Amino acid sequence: MSRTIKLREAKPRLERQLDLLRATSLNMSDMVGSGLFVALPLLLGAMGGPQAMIGWFVGGVIALSDGLVWSELGAALPASGGTYGYLRESFGSQSWGRLGAFLFSFQLLCSGPLEIASASIAIGQYIGYLWRGMTALDVKLVAAGAAALGTVFLYARLRSIARLVIGLWAGVLITVGWIIFTGLAHFNPRVAFSFPPSAFTLNKHFFAGLGLTTNYVMYCYLGYYGVCYVGDEVVRPARTIPRSVILSIVAVVFLDFLFCLSILGVVPWKEAMQSQFIAAYFMHMVYGHWAGVLVCLLMIWVSFAGIYAMILTYSRIPYAAALDGNFFSVFGKVHSKKHIPHVSLLLIGGLAVISSFLSLDEVIKALLTARIVAQFLSQIVALDCLRRYNPQVHLPFKMALYPLPSLIAFVGWVFVFISAGPQYILFGLLTLLLGCVGFLAISRKRRKWPFAAP
Repeated sequence: MSRTIKLREAKPRLERQLDLLRATSLNMSDMVGSGLFVALPLLLGAMGGPQAMIGWFVGGVIALSDGLVWSELGAALPASGGTYGYLRESFGSQSWGRLGAFLFSFQLLCSGPLEIASASIAIGQYIGYLWRGMTALDVKLVAAGAAALGTVFLYARLRSIARLVIGLWAGVLITVGWIIFTGLAHFNPRVAFSFPPSAFTLNKHFFAGLGLTTNYVMYCYLGYYGVCYVGDEVVRPARTIPRSVILSIVAVVFLDFLFCLSILGVVPWKEAMQSQFIAAYFMHMVYGHWAGVLVCLLMIWVSFAGIYAMILTYSRIPYAAALDGNFFSVFGKVHSKKHIPHVSLLLIGGLAVISSFLSLDEVIKALLTARIVAQFLSQIVALDCLRRYNPQVHLPFKMALYPLPSLIAFVGWVFVFISAGPQYILFGLLTLLLGCVGFLAISRKRRKWPFAAP
């Protein structure tokens, strides 16, 4: 009597395809998206002059200090979801860690699509430079279309995605490099350093302006941790993640400062502060209309690179939460042929499309305040708990001078949070409160901590 043995197909898994080059390009594509092209007028307006350039260095110190926190956690706990796993493992997977992970997932649904939408909104605005007859509704429709297109393009195997990320990254470097070279070649120190009389008077107005400037700068720097969200797909994560994070931060701080300095050396800061298309206006001044058009096209390329990278990384968060049983199970599905978390991808991409109908200034401030407490501050505390109370977790990378970088990052993020303005602080706290209510409701229904039976 013969017996047929039916082999069960292996469950689809994510593939490790991101080496140091691809991981760094992913981070930098996320960082040097639309932010750099839209933030300069906001920076100048916040401090009323080129002294706002100080914000790049203040933000750089915060980002580098926080990057060391991400590097240590990412090397120790490499997995899809990044912060989700860090909070869960550091605070306890069945108690406070479960709450922290849930709050992170909840705030991501509020802030992640807003960040993606900021890039798509910028694309809509720069297309307005090419098509001057666009209405406000046209700009929003174009922005929503850009977010939708990024989602569609991500429906591919990771091998194809990794190649495309490098191609998009090359476009980023070409665009920024061309602007920096042009600015330095036509640099006028008198224009660049025409500070107003009270530029460096250390009073409450100076620090309020510096706080708002740092807010915009940190928006430009968001993304240096992108590779941590796809830890399951990184080659040799214990080495690759810390290196890619630090390399990305150092390179982008240097590029962003040179980018803005190059423009301010040609365009007077009072004019730059009023320009909605500062990069295009700058190139138009130097070379003519054709250059303004070309830089618009390149800027659209750069912004789309950011959209692409952000949807890729953020789509891994609901996926990781679902695998952990702390989110709807449908979002934990991996496509059987493409090997991507396709349901989670559609969730983040869809919310980004909807968020593209909001205004840019509100998007920037709201996404930061929604994220700082539930993610950045909580994660810094999580690292301290991991070091103190979880000695069984191996730490292949340890930051130098600990805990000084953690303290700098914590104080820096608090400074950014309180500088955003009362309504945005309220928005951030409200998302946190709603997340807690949602967590308690789900926990009570499922009889889990803190409602678990004794």
